Formats: sequence, C-alpha cells, structure tokens
Amino acid sequence: MSVYSMTGFACAVASAPDHVSENPEDGDSPTPVRKSASGGVGAELRSVNSRFLDLSFKLSDEFRGLEPALRELLTASFKRGKIELRLQPQRAADAGWPMPQPDQLHTLARLEGTVQNWLPKAGALSVNEVLTWCRTATPTVKLEDAALESARQCIEALREAREREGGRLVGILKDKLKGLQALAEQATPLVPQAVLRQQERFIQKYQDALVAVGGTITPEAAQERALSEAAAYALRIDVDEELQRLKAHLDEIARLLKKGGEVGKRLDFLIQELHREANTLGSKAAALELTQISVEMKVLIEQMREQVQNIE
Repeated sequence: MSVYSMTGFACAVASAPDHVSENPEDGDSPTPVRKSASGGVGAELRSVNSRFLDLSFKLSDEFRGLEPALRELLTASFKRGKIELRLQPQRAADAGWPMPQPDQLHTLARLEGTVQNWLPKAGALSVNEVLTWCRTATPTVKLEDAALESARQCIEALREAREREGGRLVGILKDKLKGLQALAEQATPLVPQAVLRQQERFIQKYQDALVAVGGTITPEAAQERALSEAAAYALRIDVDEELQRLKAHLDEIARLLKKGGEVGKRLDFLIQELHREANTLGSKAAALELTQISVEMKVLIEQMREQVQNIE
C-alpha cells in the first residue's frame, strides 16, 4: 500500500451534455438538426497538511446545493489534510448567443406580423432583439452532473499527486533512517568503553587519595571503594537501554513505511520517541563522541519530523 502526502494540487474540467435542438417541420416526428455546446465545469483542489480532515468549498451560487454530495466524495477519498475545493462554470464561447432555430424564427415572424397588422406603426425587430429572445427561450443547461464529474476527476488526480509526493517523502525518510541506524551502530561500542574509562579514573583518584593521606587506608579497601563508586556511576551513564529503544523505534518506522496507508499519526508519535531517546543519550553521555552522536541524531530526527508532518 502506498504512503500518501497531505500536500498536492489538481484540476479538472468536465463538459456538460450538448443540447440537441429539434425541427418539428420535417414530418410528424421531430428530428435533431444541431447540437449546441453548453460549456462545462472546472474544478480545483488544493491540499496542505493538517492534523485532521478540514474541508472548505469555494462554489458559485448555482453549485451551493451540491456541497453535501461533494463533502461525501472528499471524505470517502481522504482522511487527513486541509483541502479546498473550487468549482466554476466554464461557458462555451458561443453559449451566450445560441444559433436561432427555424421554428423560433417562424414564431417570431408570425408574432411580428400579427403585431404589425394591429399596430402598423410598430417597428421591425432588430437582430439584437431576435437574438435576445432566442437566448431567453433556450432551456437553461444544468451543470450539476458536470460539476460532480469534474470533482470526481479532480479527486482522482489529487490522490495520484499525493501518492507521488508520498513516494518522494518515503525516499527521504529512508535516507534519514539509514543515517540514524549508522549513528546508533557507532554509539553501541562506545558505551562500555566510556564505562571502563570512568572506572579507571575512579581507581586512579582513589590511589592518589591513598597516597595523600599517608597510607591510613589499605590499597584493597581503596580499590574496592573505587570499584563500587565506578559501578554506581556506570549505571547512571549507561545508555545501552536508550540505544536499544531507539533501534526498535527505527525498525518500527521502517516497517510502517513499507506497509503504507494511513501512517502519519503513528510516525509522528515515533518521531517524538526518537527525539526523547536522543535527548537522554546526550544528557547521560560521558564521552565527547557520544555527545556528538546525540547532536547528529537530533538533527536527523528534526529533519524527519518536518517530512512526517506532511504524511497522511
């Protein structure tokens, strides 16, 4: 299953059905004589990251009644993200002035003749008046179906765009994972070395103290006390448990990226846990090398966090 990003953009246009005009003069049954282009509907979807699914609609007045159906389409396709849908009618260039039909012109001529018979001084109809009458007499084309179709096409295009972006995010996260795993492997052998060095320092300090007090404490007692203090300190600086938990979190992140689906919230939680382990590693580090590794880990984890916030 793919990993989806929450950011993306898509647009689509769906054409409205052509309007078929009929000629009633050719026999008893009407026959179509032409098709007039009715335009279409353009849809745009913009998506950015969000903790939840946040939908907003920018619709012209004729599409306000479609909002429940559009909301249902979006909620069925997306789970997270702030998504804005825009719908605008796109009329054909000649849709405003349809071609006058013979039946319309015959009707106008008959009406004009009737009026002029009764009112001889009435002026003849102008071309603009004829076209205006034909436009108002033409049935209004309904664009609801075209609007829904354009929204469906746009949703599918946005899903594909979010999937492509999700694939790129997965590649980035896998590179960061490799870096963190390499740092964890570098830190693992440094832990016992740091503990051993600290034990040697304690023993040396107790031997120096024994010399300073003039031998009032036996060497065996001093060494036993030094080893006891070193063991207690070793427990405080031991970060092996933190490294093991960090490695477990890295393995879980790799598993989720391979699994795909709605993994954004889970990944966000694991990133927080990684940050906590890296902080603990830095605070307990008894060696400069471990401190440097902790800093590098936190840089990589922060870079991962920025990418994970865009995953659905």
